[in-house]
Amino acid sequence: MRASRYVCTVVSHPPVPLSRHPLGACDRVLRPSPPLPRSLTGHIVRVIGEVGRMAPRPVGSNVTSRQLLLSGYADAVTDEGLIAVLLGREDGPSSVFEHISGPEALWHASPEDFTGIPGVGRSGAARLLACIEISRRAPAWKGSPRPVVSSANDVVELCWPRMRGSDREHFWALALSTRNHLIRIIEVSVGSLNASIVHPRELFKAAVAVSAASVVVVHNHPSGDPTPSGADIQLTRRLVKAGDVLGIELLDHVVIGDEGEHASLRDLGLM
Repeated sequence: MRASRYVCTVVSHPPVPLSRHPLGACDRVLRPSPPLPRSLTGHIVRVIGEVGRMAPRPVGSNVTSRQLLLSGYADAVTDEGLIAVLLGREDGPSSVFEHISGPEALWHASPEDFTGIPGVGRSGAARLLACIEISRRAPAWKGSPRPVVSSANDVVELCWPRMRGSDREHFWALALSTRNHLIRIIEVSVGSLNASIVHPRELFKAAVAVSAASVVVVHNHPSGDPTPSGADIQLTRRLVKAGDVLGIELLDHVVIGDEGEHASLRDLGLM
């Protein structure tokens, strides 16, 4: 059976005069559309421009984490890939996670932990530590350079990223303005597995240095239980008295446990 052959013939016709066009009698069809408002036109132009600048997602087995990041697809990069970009080498992540047990442990790794990993070196360790510190500070930058602290939840949102995964107690003070805007997060002390040594003098010295009108203190319980201890309650009362003398009010003392669970001594009526 012979295959069919198709022949396409293009025939040119002269244009039909507008007066003889079938739709010539319809004013609405032939009448030019009114121009779009300038604001809407500008918006459409901007949107089209943004779409035109969007890079297509790189595909293929040889696509690197660096290519994904530079193309705007950071969410597609694995934890190992992010480490690889920071270290500038594709074989770095496996050695890092062999010595440090997963991304969670990176939060509280020391400089010695990183420099002791073969192939990381001092330069790679510095890049990793800088990235970790940025991620700790980032919550305080969100929305406004000076976020408002009005509840224990606000305190946890700001401080939990700095404390999570730690096996030691960290005691922080949030220095606030007269309108409860955050001025600075101050690390007062780092203690042992179950205690932190805090002296009112050191805390309020730092608060006075940044002209704080009030403070909120917060610390973690590495045990995971945020229930305030007797020592926590006693320390809170000492801090309240010291603040009264200096004219810097202690607004709350928040204790953080596992996964951001927390207790507010203010809400519990313990201060």
